[in-house]
Amino acid sequence: MTSVLPSGDRPPVDGLLPVPAEGPVSRVFGMYLHVPFCRVRCGYCDFNTYTAGTLRGVRQEDFAEQAIAEITFARRVLEASGVPDRPIETVFFGGGTPTLLPVTDLVRMLAAARAEFGLRPDAEVTIEANPDTVGPRELDMLAAGGITRISFGMQSAVPHVLATLDRTHDPKRVAPVVTAAHSAGLAVSVDLIFGTPGESLADWQRSLDAALACRPEHISAYSLIVEEGTALARRIRRGELAAPTDDMQADMYELADQRFAAAGFEWYEISNWAQDASHRSRHNLGYWRGDDWWGIGPGAHSHIGGVRWWNVKHPAAYAERITAGVSPAAGRERLDSQTREVERVMLGVRVRAGIALASLSHSARLLVAEFIAEELIDAQAALAGELTLTRRGRLLADAVVRRLLEASDADS
Repeated sequence: MTSVLPSGDRPPVDGLLPVPAEGPVSRVFGMYLHVPFCRVRCGYCDFNTYTAGTLRGVRQEDFAEQAIAEITFARRVLEASGVPDRPIETVFFGGGTPTLLPVTDLVRMLAAARAEFGLRPDAEVTIEANPDTVGPRELDMLAAGGITRISFGMQSAVPHVLATLDRTHDPKRVAPVVTAAHSAGLAVSVDLIFGTPGESLADWQRSLDAALACRPEHISAYSLIVEEGTALARRIRRGELAAPTDDMQADMYELADQRFAAAGFEWYEISNWAQDASHRSRHNLGYWRGDDWWGIGPGAHSHIGGVRWWNVKHPAAYAERITAGVSPAAGRERLDSQTREVERVMLGVRVRAGIALASLSHSARLLVAEFIAEELIDAQAALAGELTLTRRGRLLADAVVRRLLEASDADS
């Protein structure tokens, strides 16, 4: 979750959604809870996170009550806006580092969501964690409290790479904590980052081997993006570090995909692999499909029935609005048909399920033969009526999207 909020219309203080709000009852409903606290801000991070020294009088221990208040507020808003009742199908605690909060606070937040909306019996409930913030006791408590899945920020198994990223955990800590999570009955995902300045292909191979040795059910691997305004960007600009190259990152992605496939993992989104369909992140799939979700917490984004909004960034501003009983939203927009079509293509191309060729414009469909010849899309999938990227296509996904959208614009 980037720390830079978009511009938009000023939302009403009561938070009511435009009437009629679009969105059939069949659309999946999820909840995201943004816990914005970190012990140390990593040098590459552009997320909306805060260390103890940047909270300016806001108390971390008050956050759970504020989040619970917004959950209650969300229930009132959706009911008053005429949005039909739906149980929550996915919950995701992100951050920041959610596990810096006491487990009892996290469980209370989940219990509030269950009380207000109900949870489907098979709901997926994920929490992000740094490997050094939980142990067997905390993991057992999380599982007993309703968490079903945990995503560990491993990032790398190589100390000098972790140091460049300002990560503080001991890489030897990852395997034992994954084992403890499995013992608690949790499904496990590990997150990796590739393309860190100074990281070699051999370093990356070492991280891949270490991640697979943990036997997680899911792996995410993201190319490092050097965001403006971060400490890492400043170090690169001063010449202290060399910027990652596109060629090296492409080599690392291909190596990861090969290693994951050999280990029995299937890619289902450009940066995500799972042992099987049952271990895909249902919450994130909801984002890529354009489902509905309510985002709780500072800077959190929400989408309900074609209306998107985002909360004020700083925990102090968030606490002030929650205490006053008004919407914490800073801005919102109603998505028009053109915006929704652009996002449908941008997000749909990223997932293995792909995009139905019949849903594309005439000129966009004419590109299919070119994409097959350039080995950007899977020929068999195209014969079955789906646009699905090849490994090469995943590396050039932005170009594929751009060409599809330009073709669609030519038809409009």
